Amino acid sequence: MTIAPDRKTVVTGGASGFGLEIARRLHASGARVALLDLPSDRLTAACSELGVATLELPADVRFPEQVREAVDHAAATFGGLDTLVVSAGVIHIKPLEEVTERDWDSTLDVNLKGAFFSIQAAAAPLRQSGRGRVVGISSDAGRRGFAWIQAYNASKFGLIGLLESFAVELSEDQVTVNCVAPVGCPTTGMGEQVLDWKIQRSNSTPDEIRRQTARLNPLGRNATEADIADATMFFISDEAAFLTGVTLDVDGGAHLGVFPGAS
Repeated sequence: MTIAPDRKTVVTGGASGFGLEIARRLHASGARVALLDLPSDRLTAACSELGVATLELPADVRFPEQVREAVDHAAATFGGLDTLVVSAGVIHIKPLEEVTERDWDSTLDVNLKGAFFSIQAAAAPLRQSGRGRVVGISSDAGRRGFAWIQAYNASKFGLIGLLESFAVELSEDQVTVNCVAPVGCPTTGMGEQVLDWKIQRSNSTPDEIRRQTARLNPLGRNATEADIADATMFFISDEAAFLTGVTLDVDGGAHLGVFPGAS
């Protein structure tokens, strides 16, 4: 893949998980990288790890004024902005009867409204760059429904639609907008949260659950942060310049149909 060495990027949710791994790849390619995440020691540590040409942007994506101030600061510091990765996300796991309005609102606020605010704040410098890239991290839960994660499902389905809308609206200025839809990854913070929930509901050990999840995947293993970073970097690359409005399933074939009992 050909990645322009001087890309100017903001990664939301950049302090951990997919966002941090993508930021590592961008930094290694020669990009200037701003990590936007909640203020925390984890955010400071992530920026320190990446080192030179990395900018710390403490902000909450639920609040448009914080997002705009952070994105404006990155654009002013970098002398522009041409790449935005939307990776901030949260999940809760509860049966329908136990979901509160606060559960619903907090999930939609971060995963969907936060994505809208982030792209809205970055739109002007992305348009001006002439080579803008937006990549959103959705989920296999943005492709099909699962029990117990109703708000997460809604937010991730919504994110795909939102990104397609932006793909049309920003295309006249050569900004591409694409999406990666990963299957669950057990090594991210969210993946560990899901793993803990599975442990509570079973008599299995963490390793047993990971092995079972891998066995059920057509390619026989679990997703890694690297798999999602690879797909994201492709959408940022020069080779993807004619792709926009695309959602790529990075799931080892989990979306494919199988014959029950055939294996």
